[in-house]
Amino acid sequence: MTTERLQPARPAGSRGGGQAAGGQQVPLELIALSVVAVVVGVVLRFAARTPLWLDEALSVNVARLPLVDIPSALRHDGHPPLYYVLLHIWIGVFGTSDVAVRALSGVFAVAALPLMWLTGRRRGGPLLAWLALLVLAVSPFALRYATETRMYALLVILVLAGWLLVDGALRLGRDGRRALAAIALVTAALLYTHYWSLWLLAATGSLLAWRARRAQDEGERRRAGRALAAIGMGAASFIPWLPVLVDQARHTGTPWSGPPRPTTLLASTLTDFGGGDFRDAELVGAMILVLMLLAVFGATRDRFTIEIDVRTTPPFRADAYVAAGTLVLGAAVAYVTWSAYATRYATVLFPLVMLLVAGGIQRFGDRWVRDGIAVVVTGAFLLGGVYNLVTSRTQAGVIGAAVGERAAAGDVVVYCPDQLGPGGSREVPAEVTQLVYPTLDGPERVDWRDYEARNRAADPQAIAQQILDRAGPSHRIFLVWSGAYATFEGQCEALFDALASARGRAEVLVEEDGDRYYEHAQLVMLPASTP
Repeated sequence: MTTERLQPARPAGSRGGGQAAGGQQVPLELIALSVVAVVVGVVLRFAARTPLWLDEALSVNVARLPLVDIPSALRHDGHPPLYYVLLHIWIGVFGTSDVAVRALSGVFAVAALPLMWLTGRRRGGPLLAWLALLVLAVSPFALRYATETRMYALLVILVLAGWLLVDGALRLGRDGRRALAAIALVTAALLYTHYWSLWLLAATGSLLAWRARRAQDEGERRRAGRALAAIGMGAASFIPWLPVLVDQARHTGTPWSGPPRPTTLLASTLTDFGGGDFRDAELVGAMILVLMLLAVFGATRDRFTIEIDVRTTPPFRADAYVAAGTLVLGAAVAYVTWSAYATRYATVLFPLVMLLVAGGIQRFGDRWVRDGIAVVVTGAFLLGGVYNLVTSRTQAGVIGAAVGERAAAGDVVVYCPDQLGPGGSREVPAEVTQLVYPTLDGPERVDWRDYEARNRAADPQAIAQQILDRAGPSHRIFLVWSGAYATFEGQCEALFDALASARGRAEVLVEEDGDRYYEHAQLVMLPASTP
């Protein structure tokens, strides 16, 4: 949600292709590459076939609740409600299959593409528009969250819509009541979608306040002030949810990790933007960083010369400020509150990063050099994107199939820890009894409330006895477990030892495979005590 007063940049050496506004020419081969990238990107946005992992299954199970129950359920989860409400409506129409629930994110991700084109055109003209469309279409990070049942694809749309609305108010004079109401609506939607929107809006608001204070033109000062007021109005609509946010902050938090070091945070963000676990993701992340720096500090002087100005160069100053400010604010709050950071939180600044990447490519003045860079970026992005789509995110499908082959009605499946339950429960037969450690509740959701304290206080021996009592001597126990989860150190191993000691022996049906699966676990079967 940023804008810049300066006119679109006009790189030198853009020859051939269609004539565009401002004298820019977009090479036909770049348009063709972008169109192909969009077609491929749209197909890939609906291509994931791996089973749902923890976060996705949790989203579905919360969204399936009656609408009036979703806010109270989120007190035990830690997120705002908008995405879950939209997913609830979507599920009512299309059902809860893996393909159906992921398709909502795919639709959001496809809708973001024309918004990205418009954003690029506003910021740097038609050449930047096509480059921005190209990089977003094949971005591995965009493809990952276009195929995940979470709120992140929705965030991309909202950020781009907010950018266009604020830019329209400031630079194009579209600051009437309807436009300002739209800014307020997008602001509210951002806050009700993800809490890291707070830092994006804070960075944007500070920039608008500076513009309102420093502008020489009275009209510009007025427009900046009105846009800032509209953001304030949208933020005010979040007040009714603040008690829930405070309650979540006190009782849910992020018990699975503490805050990373600043260098680790930056490196992990760039790596995940470059493809995550993809083998060359760090190299692609470095490429993203270089192109961003060229956009912010580079200036095209002729076909083969890019000058570096440490004072930064137009037109990307505002975008870089908001992206950096969002990340710094979020990281600072994470340290103060001792909260974890996951790269997906940076989705609120991801569209700005892609705009800067496109701007870095645009800095190359020679047509063929620029085309070559665009092809390299497209290829690297696609490799990372395809890797994320074909790599299974959870071992739950393998585990579910193994349980289905051996289990009978009345057998008991136990997930240790409970975080394995939501995804696993979608894959195992319905006729078995499913329990989670340590609460022995059903597996559909994880109660994050006071999570660490509850887990530290659990007694594996006592809980093992309760499981044995629930199964009885005539039913088998299937234990799905992993020792890799924070706050459970040694407990799942102790639970397994207690169950195996009581049943005499255990048969390993599925070995834990952390190399192939993001969410991984071992499956063991403990036989019945009596034939």
